[in-house]
Amino acid sequence: MKKLSVFLALVLLLLAGCGTGSASSPPAPDGADRYLTQPVPEGKPAPVEPGQVEITDTAYTCTLSISCVSILEHPELLVKEKQSLVPGDGWLLKPTVVTFYEGESVFDVLLRTCKQQRLHMEFEDTPIYNSAYIEGIGNLYEFDCGDLSGWMYKVNDWFPNYGCSRYTLKQGDVVCWEYTCDLGRDINGYIREMR
Repeated sequence: MKKLSVFLALVLLLLAGCGTGSASSPPAPDGADRYLTQPVPEGKPAPVEPGQVEITDTAYTCTLSISCVSILEHPELLVKEKQSLVPGDGWLLKPTVVTFYEGESVFDVLLRTCKQQRLHMEFEDTPIYNSAYIEGIGNLYEFDCGDLSGWMYKVNDWFPNYGCSRYTLKQGDVVCWEYTCDLGRDINGYIREMR
């Protein structure tokens, strides 16, 4: 968690020195919105602002899974104290159909499902990205399997370039949380290069 905080502080300092902007928010890179989200690829859903979404009582379903299979492929990187936490098949939650309500985000469904399944999950709100950042699931945290490790999510085989609180779910979506040991390269994840 401290490495992430230091990293975010460094990014803020770098961005603050690269242009003009208000004291409360860094300037956005070319083409990015105020939360540093680059333009979304054509045909993919645009991010929403969590505080501006109305959640209704209309129920839908999606499929949710949580995988740490990548750790099984890189056991030498895993902190020794965490080895017993990795299931033999790499699944913390196999694909499961869950209910969500119109307007809810990927984060909302993860939080509720982890509570229902009694599966540990820890997050931190990151105002710079206007989203929750998932620090750990099943007591497996960022940096537990190397300096480039942590949790990423994909919806319908796409790794969004914005936070999970900003992704509004649709009926039938397939959401996969995957642990990466190499900044997404080991799970075919989206990698945004910092300039």
